[in-house]
Amino acid sequence: MAHTLTRSLALFLSAGTSLGTMAIATPAFAQDEEARSTRTTTEIVVTAQFREQRLQDTPLAITAVDAELLESRNQDDIAQIAAQAPSVTLQPMGGAYGNSLGASIRGVGQFDFNPAYEPGVGMYIDDVYYGSLTGANFDLLDLERVEVLRGPQGTLTGRNSIGGAIKLFSQKPNATPSGYAEASYGSRNRLEARAGANFPLTDTLFARFSAVHKQQDGYVDMIDYGCANPGNPEGILPTYTTGADCVVDKLGETNYSGARAALRYAGTAVDVQVIADYQYSNRASAAEVPIIAQGDASNFLCGPTCTYASWYLPAAGAAGNWTQGHRNEFEGWGVSGHIDYDVSDKIQIQSITAYREYNNKWGSDDDFTPTLTRAAGGYNDLDFWFFSQELRVNAELGENADLTVGGYYSDQRSTYFTIQDIRYLGPNPLQFRGNDPVNADTKAVFGTLIVKPTDALTLTGGLRYTEEHKDYTFVRKRLDGTTGPVGSGVENLDGLTSVYDGDRVDWRLSADYRFSDQVLAYVTVGTGFKGGGVTARPFLPEHAIKGSFNPETVTSYEFGLKTDLLDRRLRLNLATFYNEYADIQLGLSDCSDYGGGPCAVIANAGDGKIWGAEAELFAEPVDGLTIDASASLLDSEYSSISSAVGNSVTLADPIVTPEFQASFGIQYRADLGSSGSITPRFDVAHRGKRFVGHRLDGIDTDLQYLDGFTLGSARLTWRNQPEDVAISLEITNLFDEYYHPSRFDAVYGFAGTAYAQVGAPREWRVSVKKTF
Repeated sequence: MAHTLTRSLALFLSAGTSLGTMAIATPAFAQDEEARSTRTTTEIVVTAQFREQRLQDTPLAITAVDAELLESRNQDDIAQIAAQAPSVTLQPMGGAYGNSLGASIRGVGQFDFNPAYEPGVGMYIDDVYYGSLTGANFDLLDLERVEVLRGPQGTLTGRNSIGGAIKLFSQKPNATPSGYAEASYGSRNRLEARAGANFPLTDTLFARFSAVHKQQDGYVDMIDYGCANPGNPEGILPTYTTGADCVVDKLGETNYSGARAALRYAGTAVDVQVIADYQYSNRASAAEVPIIAQGDASNFLCGPTCTYASWYLPAAGAAGNWTQGHRNEFEGWGVSGHIDYDVSDKIQIQSITAYREYNNKWGSDDDFTPTLTRAAGGYNDLDFWFFSQELRVNAELGENADLTVGGYYSDQRSTYFTIQDIRYLGPNPLQFRGNDPVNADTKAVFGTLIVKPTDALTLTGGLRYTEEHKDYTFVRKRLDGTTGPVGSGVENLDGLTSVYDGDRVDWRLSADYRFSDQVLAYVTVGTGFKGGGVTARPFLPEHAIKGSFNPETVTSYEFGLKTDLLDRRLRLNLATFYNEYADIQLGLSDCSDYGGGPCAVIANAGDGKIWGAEAELFAEPVDGLTIDASASLLDSEYSSISSAVGNSVTLADPIVTPEFQASFGIQYRADLGSSGSITPRFDVAHRGKRFVGHRLDGIDTDLQYLDGFTLGSARLTWRNQPEDVAISLEITNLFDEYYHPSRFDAVYGFAGTAYAQVGAPREWRVSVKKTF
């Protein structure tokens, strides 16, 4: 497979290089600025390098999606952006991980929500870092644009942007009174309402408000096994009071509300904005079904869209009968202050101050069966707060140089309360209450210098120094509140603290050359890192005391080509990269160096290489017809893995999956004169198979992967002639494909069960939007 993919990469790059050479050698495509201004193609301005630049002038691999394209695709949460961006994976995680989002770019990221670990993709809202996977599946409420920066952003956005960064930018309050209201209805009682308004209060003071509520029934039946199978051989009685169909709830439902308010003062030299947001969700657990159940669990396979999982455990050990709860409740809010001060025409100061907090409560049924002696389940209550301060100074150094210098500080606190009842370790269950405080803080200074030796050539250099600290205190009480060993072979961990401290220097060098108005080429080399941390789930004191680990790092080499061709009717951006990936954070199966026992230690246990190529296209062949597409080809290999990792990851396994993903979208706006316009749109996105590990050894090697899938969607929109009313009909998962976005199999070796998320089936909705 690796050789086939490598040949495909060579063909991909050869085609891109040929196209770029053709463009460079064809000056007939050059257009003056007046011709540029008549083209209908939208020019997106990004701030990836802390200053406003045209997307096509920025020497970075960036997917930028503006509000118009978001609306045409009907995308309303951040996870949907990944379907149209090359090399990006954003996946709402399964029920065991709470309200969290797994994220990776170019194969580097993080999927475990625990605050002991760091995200590998930096998430930002209005330039404020969101330092947690929990609650990160943001609704795209009242956005101006989304920027997806691919590749390490170590000097620009710092720690935890080793894979890249995803930045959301909200609409700013302005001097024009405006507003909108939208209502939708669709499959499974889907109801959605959105509204926003912009108010100029004075000539320099403006306010903007927006809100959303969306709800929809789930699509996986949670069935009471005892009710549906009376007289069953396991002797399981009904657990819940249900109707005749024995359905307890519908998993995979939506029930979300959010609001945002902004107040802005726009003076002559000072621009000040204060932003506040709130979000609340209370829904059933993720739409998951068991896919494997062996031995005494074999009767618990229900079907492709139902489960007998009960979130209930009968009395055992120190626990009586108890229900973990299958609901997932999240509540969070944040506030930020942004100050832009023009000291002079050549010097600007930016200050960004932010605070955020949230709480997430959820239960987990880790074996996903109604009852099983080799079972595991838990209740989780995660509190989080985060404060950050960033200061930047942008300066023009003469006519041909720009400098940015700055400093950053953040203080993060979490408290992770949990009740865990883990029975698969033996006859003496591991049962405890945890209430773990986790503290993390970061300090950084950074600078970027951009120099233009000639009108066509630009050189960029960046440097960032980061210090980070994390301490995690383990609270391990017995269920009755006493202190001591809490289960089979598990020693007393109560009060132990694991500490990580480290620092890091990251750098970036880049050169870009504009051959013409149509073609920009760039080459860059830079570094990034995902922060160090501590082992979150120790079984022995040595696991906690010795279980801290260092950052994993990337050195990335990238070449890119950005083009605007054929009178700016064709935009094609190409990038190819090679990453040296070091000190990869992997889970161990052999804890001999940490005192032995059951093992869940995380260590820097591998090195490897990742390489690939990406393409993005936007075309307007004729007025009104637009096409957008993307594709990525990735390959990877481990160069070394510690023997302590065991067989969960081997040298033959890929670091990166899917190796191929692509998207295509097309729409045509037909003018109906006084009757308005009608716009049909079609989108399709494909993701290749994904490697998920060797925990299912002995069953079927194909189960080391989740199958790839292709999703289509269609939308038809009518707008009246003034374009202040729009009515849309949308169908998602047009081909009604059954697929699994993620899988949980952590207890397969003990309980003999594994379960997977089920993607949403084909759905429809009708939306009506009024702007004013």
